[in-house]
Amino acid sequence: MSEAAVVLASHGTVETLDDLPAFVTNVRRGHAPPPGLVAELRRRYEAIGGGSPLNRINAELARKRSARLGVPVVLANRLWRPYVRDVLAELARQGTRRVALVPLAQHSAHVYAADAQRAVEGTGLELACAPDWGQHPGLCEAFARRVRAALEGLDPETTTLALTAHSLPRAVVAAGDPYEREARAAAGDVARRAGDGHVAVAFQSQGMGGGGEWLGPDLPATIDAAAARGDRAIVFAPIGFLADHVEILYDLDLEAKGLAGARGLRYVRAASPNADDDLVDVVADVARPLLGGAGG
Repeated sequence: MSEAAVVLASHGTVETLDDLPAFVTNVRRGHAPPPGLVAELRRRYEAIGGGSPLNRINAELARKRSARLGVPVVLANRLWRPYVRDVLAELARQGTRRVALVPLAQHSAHVYAADAQRAVEGTGLELACAPDWGQHPGLCEAFARRVRAALEGLDPETTTLALTAHSLPRAVVAAGDPYEREARAAAGDVARRAGDGHVAVAFQSQGMGGGGEWLGPDLPATIDAAAARGDRAIVFAPIGFLADHVEILYDLDLEAKGLAGARGLRYVRAASPNADDDLVDVVADVARPLLGGAGG
């Protein structure tokens, strides 16, 4: 086994829909979900073909990045198997000494780092975690490139560009979490690179982790605002996410598209970076300083 390795840490998703209750329990910090919530999530996964492509995309990203860095790159998940703690323990057992952990949640890397630091205790591993990297210039340019392609041919005077990210309870932000600040700063950078036009920042998936007030505006409110302005089109750019999964393929491509059409708006969605080479370059750039002399 190599002396050094990179761990790509993702949110995670299930391979079989029968695991949804346990997965959502993890998302809700150990609180079992209401049966109706699980049924609704199953319906959404079925609507996008029966499963999320997230694990497959991340596996391809890991393969490409391993070739780029010259060290092993393995996948781990924060909320589903294989868990970060288990992957770190296995790397230690195989003789790995140094691990660079890069969360595939660019505005919440600090959360993943805290979990990983707890998991690595007693393993003997030397762990280096990437800080929040959502404002990396290469990443913002990668998103902006896709936004420019989505905006091509549309009148900026009658088009809203909606930059979206996952929502978070306001109580978490009030307690000091930098997520909202990070996401809005990245959205501003992408918007400046993408060109002129009306820009909105929206948040998705309110309420998945429990009750209370969540960051907004949500998708319906954003669509309503665009229609009220007299726009003809709305372009969604999910800059809070790196890869296609249910929150893009269902929340945007099905639900938001339907709401936009009902209000007379043309729906366009900017492509995700997924495992494209420009994202591979960025994540390699994020990982390289964490590896010390390896992976140069």
